[in-house]
Amino acid sequence: MNRQALDDLKQQIPLMGYLQAHDWHPARPLSRGRWIGLCPLHEDHQPSFLVNTNKDLFYCYGCGRGGDVIRFAELYHQVKFPQAVALLHQWRGVEPSLLLEAARFYRIQLHRHSEAVAYLYQRGIRSSATIELMRIGYAPGGCLRRWLIQLGYPMPALCQAGLVTGNGYDTYVRRIVFPLEGNLYGRSLSASAPAHRFLPGSKGGLYSWDQVRQYPEVILVEGLFDYAALWQAGFHNVTCSLGTNLNARQLRQLCDGSRTVYLTFDADQNGSGRQAAQSLACRLTEHGVSTRTVSLPEGHDPNSFFAHGGDAHQFQSLLEEAR
Repeated sequence: MNRQALDDLKQQIPLMGYLQAHDWHPARPLSRGRWIGLCPLHEDHQPSFLVNTNKDLFYCYGCGRGGDVIRFAELYHQVKFPQAVALLHQWRGVEPSLLLEAARFYRIQLHRHSEAVAYLYQRGIRSSATIELMRIGYAPGGCLRRWLIQLGYPMPALCQAGLVTGNGYDTYVRRIVFPLEGNLYGRSLSASAPAHRFLPGSKGGLYSWDQVRQYPEVILVEGLFDYAALWQAGFHNVTCSLGTNLNARQLRQLCDGSRTVYLTFDADQNGSGRQAAQSLACRLTEHGVSTRTVSLPEGHDPNSFFAHGGDAHQFQSLLEEAR
């Protein structure tokens, strides 16, 4: 993008509006057009994040970082400049329709490809209600680009969104696809390809958080197949962090009310899941959030626990035994 296009983008997205849309609220005004609050870029305990709405700039006296809305998007979503610009375009409303259309196309493909349905069944995901709720789809590869161009989307937009590679091929090939907030997650059916893949940009907040935040007890899992297995088993107070490393927004979401969080990470043989749960428990406790660590059988995650014969009663017992 040229300088004029970047300036236009920043004018169309006021910094304060973008901050508030990402759960930041000022603690108090300092003077006309200047506000201060907790910094969303690090664990801040005293208001140090200054926003100047007259200049559309921010500066944190705690971590020493500052800039405009593009710089904030870079830091907040932990992406590079081009991805930050793409995220802002999506947030402004240029690209969401494109991602929604791609997700709709993938949903149509799911039941047209037996290997995709067989993979879901292998993972224990058999409830049509769960598949519909999560809008699960399938990317066979080789046909999304053609579909979207026929609908009038230009090739540069497909590349910018990450749906198509620079060589013109579909990015997702033979992957189960889950729509996220401003992104798509693809799980490979092939052992020769990387198992997990997101489009460029942020993974967003906690999965389906608006439907979960009212529960006094919340089950936090790593992956979307874990989420699907628990929802299918009747546990609707579940959310997913898409990995063990929570971003700043996800941490704030867990800390935005009085609740108990059941950390249900994978019981990896190397102990990495337990270590991640212990580290997160310490962080949440510092913010006054009650935590319980759920001990799954060795080598299992919530998805495999149910796929290998576990039931809702047995999982409820694990919740009750959580420490």
